[in-house]
Formats: sequence, structure tokens, C-alpha cells
Amino acid sequence: MNLKKISRYILSVIISLLLLPSEANGQVKKFLQIADSTAWFQGVEVSADLVGLAMKTLGDYGQFETGMRVNLKDRFFPAVELGYGMCDHTDDATYIHYKTNAPYAKVGIDFNLLKNKHDVNRIYAGVRYAFTSFSVDYDSRPIADYYWGGKVQWGEEGMKCNYHWAELLFGIQSKIWGPFHLGWTVRYQRRISYKEGEHSKVWYVPGFGKRDNSAFGATFNVIVVI
Repeated sequence: MNLKKISRYILSVIISLLLLPSEANGQVKKFLQIADSTAWFQGVEVSADLVGLAMKTLGDYGQFETGMRVNLKDRFFPAVELGYGMCDHTDDATYIHYKTNAPYAKVGIDFNLLKNKHDVNRIYAGVRYAFTSFSVDYDSRPIADYYWGGKVQWGEEGMKCNYHWAELLFGIQSKIWGPFHLGWTVRYQRRISYKEGEHSKVWYVPGFGKRDNSAFGATFNVIVVI
């Protein structure tokens, strides 16, 4: 074989190998530019929870709750949830009657966990900080006073209370038709701080549920994507 031709062939191979990394880097950069071209603002989602409504319809406490989430790059969803909790309950053991009605608010963020973040269906996790300030009316049924005689009744109107708590949630969202979606969440609620009356503990906290250090909750949301 001609040495001149062999030299040219070897030189062409070397030049190709030298150019290959730069071409590959260019393709990677081009791909990344395409992947990052999604606009930050992708819309707003408005939702209404049906679980709290069902609880109030079927029982003696529950809440109406609506929410709004802002879609950022289909990955991050800052959220605000507002609700109104109601309770009119008489304890079966003590016969103490509790009544309260008050608003509550939650603020936080959800994260889309799917690898394909642009899928119309989502699996996500999130956190919330929640707060409510409310007053409670409670009273007992008349009981016999064996010392003084007759019957006595005790209670208080307008007992001032407040609750601060945090929530960790896991949710699934599925597109049904057009802008309409359905969503489910399971939530772990943990009390941060609270204040209640000197003479009695509250039975129900608007937005939190039955009074405790922690609790589990759930929502079933009808969602409209705008």
C-alpha cells in the first residue's frame, strides 16, 4: 500500500477522533437547552375537597376546603388551602356538648415525583404549615349536686383557642376530561403548638380534626386546571 495514502488515512482518523467530543458535547448542550426550554409558569389548579364535606354531612363535624396550586415547570407546586371547620358534638360518655365554627389556612408546596414530569397524571409529595384561631362553646347536662342539693350545670361560651400544625402528604392526581382532574391525598398531621381554655380541652380543631398530638387525614379533590 502507498505510504502517502496510509498517512492521509491515519491523519483523517485522528482528526475525526479529535472532533468527536466537541460534536457530542454540542449535541448534549442542544438536548439540555431543549429540555430546559419549558416555561416556569404552567398554569393554576383550583380544587375542592369532598371528604370533609362528606364527614359533615354524615357526622357531627367536618369542613369545607378549597385550594389553589401554581404549576412551576410541571415539577413544583406552591399551594394555599383555605377551609371552614364545623363541629356540633355531644360526647357519649360525659354528655358534654361541644360546638365551634371557624376558618383555617394552610400553605406549602408539592413536588411532582414522576420521572416524566410533563405527564398529565402525577404522583407527588408535599408539606404544609397550617393554622386556625377559634372559639368553643361547651356545656354539660344538669347533674345532681348531692352536697347542696338540686342540679348544677357547667360550661363556657367563647373559649379562645388556637392550633398550629404541620402536614406531610402523599398524593395522586389523574386527568378525567379536559381541564377536570381528580386527586387523592393521604396526610400525616403533627401539632406544633396550641392554646386552649383553662377549664376544658377542645374536642375538635377546625382543619385538624379531633384534638391530639398527631393524626392522619385524607382528601379527595375535584380539580380544575386553568
